[in-house]
Amino acid sequence: MPRPLHLAAHFPGVNNTTVWADPRSRSQIDFSSFEQLARTAERGKFDFFFLAEGLRLREHNGRVHDLDVVGRPESLTVLNALAAVTDRLGLAATVNATFNEPYELARRLATLDHLSAGRAAWNVVTSSDAFTGENFRRGGYLDRADLPQALDSARPGGTPYTRAAEFVATARELWDSWTPDGTSRPFAHEGPQFAISGEFTVPRSPQGHPVVIQAGDSDEGREFAASAADVIFTRHGTLEAGRAFYADVKGRLAAYGREPGDLKIMPGVTVVTGDTDAEAQERAAGIRRQQVSPQNAILTAEQIWGTDLSAYDPDGPLPAIDPVPDSEITQGRVRHGDPFAIVARWRAISEAKGLSLRQTVIETTTRQSFIGSPRTVAAELTAFVDERAADGFILVPHLTPSGLDDFVDRVVPLLQESGAFRSEYTGSTLRSHLGLPEPVWKG
Repeated sequence: MPRPLHLAAHFPGVNNTTVWADPRSRSQIDFSSFEQLARTAERGKFDFFFLAEGLRLREHNGRVHDLDVVGRPESLTVLNALAAVTDRLGLAATVNATFNEPYELARRLATLDHLSAGRAAWNVVTSSDAFTGENFRRGGYLDRADLPQALDSARPGGTPYTRAAEFVATARELWDSWTPDGTSRPFAHEGPQFAISGEFTVPRSPQGHPVVIQAGDSDEGREFAASAADVIFTRHGTLEAGRAFYADVKGRLAAYGREPGDLKIMPGVTVVTGDTDAEAQERAAGIRRQQVSPQNAILTAEQIWGTDLSAYDPDGPLPAIDPVPDSEITQGRVRHGDPFAIVARWRAISEAKGLSLRQTVIETTTRQSFIGSPRTVAAELTAFVDERAADGFILVPHLTPSGLDDFVDRVVPLLQESGAFRSEYTGSTLRSHLGLPEPVWKG
């Protein structure tokens, strides 16, 4: 019998997986798009529906980044509306801990949890750049030393929690300030980041606390997930990498008095199906060519090289120049890794396979994907979970809002048939879907 797996749906929104030119692609901000994708996910008995966040439109070379021109609506507002048109589907909002305050955000999340009868989740993210901070009254940003490094003050030699860890702990104190029988009590929190007191306005929710999600693969992110999260949203490209990540994060839980099942590991993935494996591979290649147009290939390369590459042919060789360190050609977007190391890796791949600049971008920026016939995809998803490379998956479709249709119609029935996935919801809260324990009230 396979291990049960979990499934979530990511609304694609403004990211590089979306195929904008497809005639089936619709609005990224109309409520009908959110509703259609959420209803499809609920029809497939998914655990939750996931929204990303952007607090400022990204800029590239002094212009609004092409993928941001459609705008970025606020997550919790959308999910409060979706609570009225869904019954069981969990509703996960990405909300920044740097530019919010515990009382106000805890109240908004608790409100969603009540309106949805216990289906709310919070994906905790942070920001360390002044570019985003300019949109806020203080006009600045938190130094990296004050960001949510997942540090444990309980272990010998540990350091106190920084802002996000204290933010989550403070929110949980607020949610616990109402007793399970509905009695409100004053709260008081005094810490390095927050000193607040008063009375919380929202009673304890049906699932105790909203589910907390952490997105990040760094050592700090792993530690934070082990100490404070219920779900970690990650990415890894191979079964071996997934197993190593899974073992590492699960191995950290005991230090916090937690069991392996208390944290679910769910990488973000793409899925492409076809009637045969060969058809699916051909379709996936076509999707990648649409995702990485010649223009997008140059923009992606510019983010790595840190300089204007508009004079280069995307169907020609990689630029022979060195990258520009600490470039600000792109603002509002994290520059991952050492650009010199990335360029060296790209050059090695390009030379070994005879790839053009555009082909190299396609080769190196593909997300973890499951490609094949519905039966092949179902078997591979199950194998990842059985071999403890994941507890489930957050699907990132390439179309809005119909990108989940094939998966729900053709893959989910096979997962249900094998016993790897539920045929019906057995509980009403998101915690029950994920098999997470209800938080113990700390009176």
